Amino acid sequence: MNMSAGLIDSEKTKLRFVPIGAVKMNNGFWKTRMDRNLERGIPRLLEHLENHGVIENFRLVSGRATGQRQGPYFSDSDLYKWMEGAALALQSYDDPKLKATLDKVIDEVAAAQGQDGYLNTFFAGALFDQRFRNLPVEHELYCAGHLFQAAAAHYRATGEDKLLACACRYADYLADYFGHDKHQGVDGHPEVEMALVELYRTTGQRSYLDLAEYFLSQWKFKDKQEVDGHAVRALYLCCAGVDYFAETGDKDYGAAVERLWHDLTLRKMYVTGGVGSYYAGEAIGWPYDLPNERAYAETCAAIASAMFSFRMLAITGDAKYADEMERAFYNGVLSGVSLDSVSYFYMNPLAGYREYQRQEWFGRTCCPTNMVRTLAAVPGYMYSVSDEGVWVHLFDNSEVNWKLADGTP
Repeated sequence: MNMSAGLIDSEKTKLRFVPIGAVKMNNGFWKTRMDRNLERGIPRLLEHLENHGVIENFRLVSGRATGQRQGPYFSDSDLYKWMEGAALALQSYDDPKLKATLDKVIDEVAAAQGQDGYLNTFFAGALFDQRFRNLPVEHELYCAGHLFQAAAAHYRATGEDKLLACACRYADYLADYFGHDKHQGVDGHPEVEMALVELYRTTGQRSYLDLAEYFLSQWKFKDKQEVDGHAVRALYLCCAGVDYFAETGDKDYGAAVERLWHDLTLRKMYVTGGVGSYYAGEAIGWPYDLPNERAYAETCAAIASAMFSFRMLAITGDAKYADEMERAFYNGVLSGVSLDSVSYFYMNPLAGYREYQRQEWFGRTCCPTNMVRTLAAVPGYMYSVSDEGVWVHLFDNSEVNWKLADGTP
């Protein structure tokens, strides 16, 4: 297993990204925000997850508690994103209290896993036999993907494999169940695809990469001509396409992601890096249909846009991708969180006729949990290396202690 792997560390990419732990953030713009995320954002959000029953749902499944499940069917993913954020923070900060808290949460999650490896608190009890019956709507694999990403981040932060073993058991179950010559289906909300590639990068288990390819094929990704539909889903799928190309060099995927990135940035993106013109379906609009007042511009979509550009930067080394990543981070992403790091915007319109207020919690709390993991991940976006030298993508008061792609210190 590759303890030093960053988000992208492939021989088929132009750039290799530097792990979070190799970057020291000194006093400046990003460290201030990372500190507030650590000190206030992460603990406050955990309180909300506990108070709204998200962690209790795991106790119900494991038998450690009794009662009724709370929250939407995809609420497991919110805890997993918090766990990923905590693990990413531990790569930058020596925080024994946070580690102990995360260990307790991991114990609750692992205790809820079925003997066959399946793990989802919604499809338990009376709904046990409904698993995988409504993949387009009920986000089972989306939740699994966020578990996989949390597990990879935790392993890289600590070297401990309890959560990683849990994720691998579930991924093995999925790899046995789904495939070209097995059960058919794909989740309506892409996420598991890029998470499987990340799990492959962490473990070297080829079946995870093969399963990612299967799910991408169900979307006919190589044939896509434009980004459309639900903004976050569309961009998470694009991220997965880049990840798969980075590991395989499949030229059809390379052509597709370049085509889709240009469609997004030249015709369907706000000046802030925000994505999504329509409230209906939280969707990307028609080309150049970008009204300021009606902009949906979900915080998660701006984060996904930055993730997409980050990956395109890795496979090409072209600065235009760094420019768009930077645009999204400093505008469409950061508008989604308050300066004290405890309240959030779900939508980020560019103009309006009423005063918008950030909130600490939403019925769908995907954006707050996405934000805490994104702020914790910032050092991993700052630098990359190639055989030629060190590349700097986000400019702030920081230091890096790493090696070139050829191993030169």
